[in-house]
Amino acid sequence: MDLGRVVTAMVTPFDDHGNVDFDKVIILLDHLIENGSDAIIIAGTTGESPTLSFEEKISLFQCAVDHAESRVPIIASTGTNNTKTSIDLTIAASKIGVHGIMLVSPYYNKPSQLGIYTHFKTIASETNLPIMIYNIPGRTSSHVEASTIIALSKIKNIKAIKESSGNLELLATIIEQTDDHFQVYTGDDPLALPSVAIGARGVVSVSSHIIGKQLKKMLTYYMDGKVLEAAQYHRQLLPIMKSLFLAPNPVCIKYAISQMLFNVGTTRLPLVPITASEKEKVDEQITRIKTIN
Repeated sequence: MDLGRVVTAMVTPFDDHGNVDFDKVIILLDHLIENGSDAIIIAGTTGESPTLSFEEKISLFQCAVDHAESRVPIIASTGTNNTKTSIDLTIAASKIGVHGIMLVSPYYNKPSQLGIYTHFKTIASETNLPIMIYNIPGRTSSHVEASTIIALSKIKNIKAIKESSGNLELLATIIEQTDDHFQVYTGDDPLALPSVAIGARGVVSVSSHIIGKQLKKMLTYYMDGKVLEAAQYHRQLLPIMKSLFLAPNPVCIKYAISQMLFNVGTTRLPLVPITASEKEKVDEQITRIKTIN
């Protein structure tokens, strides 16, 4: 499972009634594929997975697979805090033809490290699809420790991790102590360049919806040895990326997409729309994007 450098965690477009807008899903998929995304994750955190029903997720996976037509890998976010439900969703996604799955660390239950390991191992045993683990303790209160990730990396179809703790030391430990085939991604946009600089494969990004080409160019510069140019790009993109997290994700990115591209609707409750002060700050950064080639 080679997901490339820039993986986009895609928003889920909603219509004015709060229903999934599949016409906009198709338009957004094309936009992402044409603007720097090497792979796309469907129905993850940015896709508002907690408010999507089982049936909506399946329909989204089907739509993405059918429309992408293997232009990029489609990764289905099938992880929940219920192991059996995660297995059921994973099996259903595999029948659709997704290229891999992403499994978030079990939230709310607060399992031990053994519980986390067993959860992932049990799901992995029920599928042949390649798996990306997703560690985001700020949302789950379920931190996957480095030793657990290293142990999981030895399971044959666990191929990658989206590490979203913001801890570069943890990221470095995972990179150093896992085999080369295990792909490590940061899930924090502002850490894209620093993470790649210490050996990460790339970034699972939110901001790539609107600065995908720039992100790809920054990482390409670095890999080509143009470190100063990459660093300059990083400094220019950093305020834009940070502005997209002024409110809980995906509130700001959905607003930015609607301002720059087309209307993807607002978020479902309990997430509320962007405030006036947040809009002002995001708008300021949107105007800067056109100045970054």
